[in-house]
Amino acid sequence: METYFGIRYEFDQELVQKRIAQFVADGKVEYVCVTDGVIVDMVNRDDSYRKVVDGAAFSICDSSYVPLYIKWIYGRRYEQYCGSQIFNDIVRSRRYRMFFMGTSQEILDGLKQSISKWNPDVAGMSFYELPFCTVDEFDYPAIAKRVEEDGADIIWIALGAPKQEIFMSRLKPYLKRGVMIAVGAAFKFYSGVNVSRAPKWMIEHHMEFVYRIFSEPKKQLRRCWGIITSLPRLLFQEWRRSRKKQS
Repeated sequence: METYFGIRYEFDQELVQKRIAQFVADGKVEYVCVTDGVIVDMVNRDDSYRKVVDGAAFSICDSSYVPLYIKWIYGRRYEQYCGSQIFNDIVRSRRYRMFFMGTSQEILDGLKQSISKWNPDVAGMSFYELPFCTVDEFDYPAIAKRVEEDGADIIWIALGAPKQEIFMSRLKPYLKRGVMIAVGAAFKFYSGVNVSRAPKWMIEHHMEFVYRIFSEPKKQLRRCWGIITSLPRLLFQEWRRSRKKQS
């Protein structure tokens, strides 16, 4: 793992899969953060949230821009591993029993129908709509009991950042086993309800944020503004860090 912009990243996709498999085999309780530009921004603005992300086993890079910044500053080449891709990879692997929670029942129903085509085992797995409330109001012991009774290896969570990362950190003490992975909008992308991911050409040209702005303008413009206003400072701080490493 390497730390950039205050986040411990694992960029090696094969190693990500191996580590998750080992956590499951060892019966460990862990969580993985899928960090996009919004999370990078919030980690560097909010110390309490930074501790939540630091508490993860590791983070994967959901941003297509972070690898570009790392290349500019350090000359190192890394690739994005987004939430929708790790979700796709693990579900299609048919290696684990999984538990899906968060978002609305409509989206969960659409998701179940869609991904059952990739992995027929999904038809017998749990899709649980979490109540609409703050992170302080969830009944974590009851949720953990439901997951434990299910026997899930992988627990997918879609509540949006920063809520889903805080949720994982608070649920962890009540679980006895299982790897939690927060995948944000991936449930929506694969459910066939309302939201789809950007076309491949936009993703390849680092323009997915434009597509998402048009899909959810109020939400995404607010997030983009936060990223834009903090980016010069973060780039400068990382550049200074790179110079200290070289000295």
